[in-house]
Parts: sequence; structure tokens; C-alpha cells
Amino acid sequence: MRSRVLPALILSLLTAGSVALPASAQTQPATQAAVTAEDTLLARLKAIPGLSVVSETQPTGYRFFNLSLTQPVDHRDPRRGTYQQRLTLLHRSDDAPVVLFTGGYGLAVNPTASRTEPTRLLDGNQVSVEHRFFRSSRPDPANWSKLDIWQEASDEHRIVQALKTVYSGKWIQTGASKGGMTSVYHRRFYPGDVDGVVAYVAPNDRVNPSDGAYDTFFEKVGDAACRTSLENVQKEALKRRKRLVPKLEAAAALNNQTFTRTLGTADRSFEMTVLDTVWAFWQYSSVADCATVPPATASDDEIYNWIDSVAGFLFYTDQGMEYYAPYYYQAANQLGWPELKFKHLRGLTRYPGLYQPNSVLPAELRSAHKPLPMLDVDHWVRRQSSTMMFVYGANDPWSAERFTPSRRDSYLYVAPGANHGANIAGLTETDRQAATATLRRWAGVADVPPTARNTPSPSSIPDDNMLPVRRPS
Repeated sequence: MRSRVLPALILSLLTAGSVALPASAQTQPATQAAVTAEDTLLARLKAIPGLSVVSETQPTGYRFFNLSLTQPVDHRDPRRGTYQQRLTLLHRSDDAPVVLFTGGYGLAVNPTASRTEPTRLLDGNQVSVEHRFFRSSRPDPANWSKLDIWQEASDEHRIVQALKTVYSGKWIQTGASKGGMTSVYHRRFYPGDVDGVVAYVAPNDRVNPSDGAYDTFFEKVGDAACRTSLENVQKEALKRRKRLVPKLEAAAALNNQTFTRTLGTADRSFEMTVLDTVWAFWQYSSVADCATVPPATASDDEIYNWIDSVAGFLFYTDQGMEYYAPYYYQAANQLGWPELKFKHLRGLTRYPGLYQPNSVLPAELRSAHKPLPMLDVDHWVRRQSSTMMFVYGANDPWSAERFTPSRRDSYLYVAPGANHGANIAGLTETDRQAATATLRRWAGVADVPPTARNTPSPSSIPDDNMLPVRRPS
């Protein structure tokens, strides 16, 4: 059951919080006027009720703050306790646009400055939010019934309202994958908070069991030879289960990883990973990588190692699932998940119904699916939303079930050949220019320096593709 993430091997140099800034860029000498401005900003932040400034660094041309905001556990009844939600602030100017980046997961343990594509295109400020129940942004004790899309949207609403006392510019919300979904939900419940939304590769499981679009995607993506090779690898892995499962058990033992709290056995974990392989391939790879797929005649080691490099056998261990438990809880409870038929594997699988989020959750967190929230969001996006932009990858399985924007200054773009890392820069030139112009218009930006438009930033601050590492530390 694939999570909406990219692996560490691909993203470790691109992910927010994963790139250390050069020591020379950490702090810069300030003039007296700059010191006064900085003191004013710091004073305004500290004046926000419940907001704590945890730390600050000063990359060239910016200020970067780690912050914490006291949030109600239950926004419907604030008397039921509070928790501390982590967020970061990349400050450029009081009157520059503000990009609200909702990643949908946790921030890095020690966040450092980075810029999302919209932040770079607008040369703006950026507020990055850790989703409730991830990392330390979790109530204690944790009432998991309060982990839903409305509660998190209400967290973000309070953040926006608080920081609008500091910033006078337009607000744009963004996020990729689960973060893109999170940005849509916030827009649905608090449509007046931001001036536009750019949601990247955001799945829309509006009717969870009706997932024919995913099966259709896998019947058409790439070419027939590649599709056949991928299916054959899955078949061979399941046929060689008796020889390959011990490899997984040995790797788990070597890394002190277990299966007891989630999937239950190494055999079930093995099958889940094999089921996930083709999805993982297209989510992370490209048509050019079809040449790497081992043939059905490959050795046990070759097949095991290739699947491990694509899907990661140790991902479906108790330890691998721990960080992602809030996502899988949300998927089981509200967000939905892809229900694939796996017709080509009939007679080779052992565990019917395995490919679903409840399979990877501890027993106490498993729940029945509630279909109404996604139906409500889908209807609102189609009929009532405005100033929303959706960007998808043509070869990304998560893009098979998409949001359909309204005709109210809203748009959908598909990046040719792109996987789950699709972005505005990867669109056709006509679409790229149109999407960039729309974003700038929403943000009230008359002009942006050419170096800030659709090319990597020369700034000391790295670009952020908005997707978490596969195995966060």
C-alpha cells in the first residue's frame, strides 16, 4: 500500500531540512537599520498569542525561524487540551507574497531553510507546517479521532490568521501529494484564508472502491514490453517466496526491525512489497528505467535486490511504518486508497485484501472508512472552488484519480512523462508560461526577476520539491 512519498535515494539532496547551509550563509552582518527591522519582526512574532520562536538563522537575504504554535486538540471544543504544532517561517519581506506550504507529513527533525517552486517563482516568504499527529506535533495523550481533515484545516486557519498580523501581501497555499491534498482541504473549509492554491500530484479518491482508473493506468503506461517485464518480476518473486522471504527476515534481523505490530509476519510484509513494486516503479522512475527491470530468468539475488531498490523491503516493517502511521490512519479513515485488482497475480498471492492501509496499522488504529468527506470535497472543488491550480504527472499512478477544477479561474495541467515529482517547470512551454502567469497574478506580483521564474535558484537556499524522504530520520 504505497504512501504518497519519494525514496531517500532520490530526495536526500532535495528535501526540506536535508541540506545543510554553508556556514558562511548562516548569519550575515546587519546594519543598524536592518537590526531595527529584525527587532520589529521578532517583536511582532513574539506578540502573537501562543506562538514561540524556537530558533533563528539568517541565510543571505532572508531570516529563517523555527516556530511552535499552541493549538487546540479539538477546534470544536478548545477546552479539551492543547498541543504544540511545529512550523517554520522563511522571511524575505513584510509585503512580499506568503506561500503556505502544507507538506502533509512532518517537518525535518532539525528544519533548515528551503523554497518550494511557488515561493521561488514569487520570490516570496514561506510558512511550512508540520501536520498534526506527525513527529512532535501530536497531542499527549493522542486522541486519534481528532486526526481528520477539518481539524488540520483549522490548525492552518489559525496559523494564517495569526501571521496575517505580520504580512500584508497575498497568500498562496501549496503542497505535493498528501501535502497537495491537505492544501485542497484547507481551501474547502476556509476559502477566504488564501488567494490561490497550487496543488501538485494530489490524488482524489472520491469513491474509494471505484478505482478502475488505477487499473486502467497500469494497462496503458509505458510500452507493452515494459509492462510485461514488470508483471513478470512480480510473478517470479511470488513464485520464489520460499527462497526470498528468508532474505527479508535476515535483513530485518540485521537492522533490528520487526513485523509483529503491523503486518504480522515477514511473509505478509514480503507480499505487500511485491504487490507494491509496479506502483513504486512508476511513482519514482521513468520510461528510461524500464531497461533496468530484470528478466524472469534472473537469479534470486537479482530479483530481490531490484525490488528492494524500487520498493524497499524494509519499508513494511513495524519501524518503517511508525512514522507514517498518521497517514495510513487518515487513508483508512477518510482519504481513501487505491484498490487494485492484481489480475495477473491470481493464484500466486496468499492474503486477500492485504493491499490497504489497515493492514499496516497497529490493531488499535484500524478503522472503517468514512466516504462522505471525500465526496464533499470533490463536489466543492468541481462546483464552488475558485483560483485553484492542479499539476499532475502523466506517468504518475497517483495522478490517475485527479481533482477536476471548477471553471472559476481554476486550471489543471499534466506534465508529459513526469512521475510523482511533477511540477510547473516540467510542463510544456505553453502550459509553463500560462501556469506561472496565473500564479503571479493571484499573488499580485507585477514582475519577478528572470532568475526566479522557472530556473534553479542562485540563492543560498536550496529548492524544495515538497515531498518527504522515503525513510525520514
